[in-house]
Amino acid sequence: MNVTKFSTGVVRKSVSLIVKRNLQKSAAAMVKVGDSLPSVDLFEDLPTNKVNLAELSKNKKIIVFAVPGAFTPGCSKTHLPGYVEKADQLKSSGIAEIVCVSVNDPFVMGAWAKDQKTSGKIRMLADPQAQLAKALDLTVEIAPLGGVRSKRYSIVAENGVIKSLQVEPDGTGLSCSLADKIVV
Repeated sequence: MNVTKFSTGVVRKSVSLIVKRNLQKSAAAMVKVGDSLPSVDLFEDLPTNKVNLAELSKNKKIIVFAVPGAFTPGCSKTHLPGYVEKADQLKSSGIAEIVCVSVNDPFVMGAWAKDQKTSGKIRMLADPQAQLAKALDLTVEIAPLGGVRSKRYSIVAENGVIKSLQVEPDGTGLSCSLADKIVV
């Protein structure tokens, strides 16, 4: 299609719509320290076991960390095991709950919890439609894992307010969001 076939008004209107869409996209800025955790339903073990993140964080201090995918190498060999190993230490320093979130279904998260022996240490919550990742503006497109996933990050929240946020610079790396880097 040749732009010269359009009248000037049509071209201006199209450009204006594109600019508006881009401004709307950029208006949803990434979550930051001081923001509240969103009221998003996640799922534990079954699609019927809803866990609202805002409710879970009321009147307590929690850690939420996200991984791009359950059973993936970095997540299964480094990220989640680090939190499992440090869970008792973190909880003794005032953390009431440690939550691992991934854009997977609740059955996968349940199976991964058993595989990684997280019982009593880490709550494994599924974000099957990436609603939490989208609400935080922490999504990343990873085609081989099925498309939209969560960036890798860690959050310390107290009474629903984010006190600390560490987002991996490339969204998937293993540096600042690890258990040994968390500051409670």
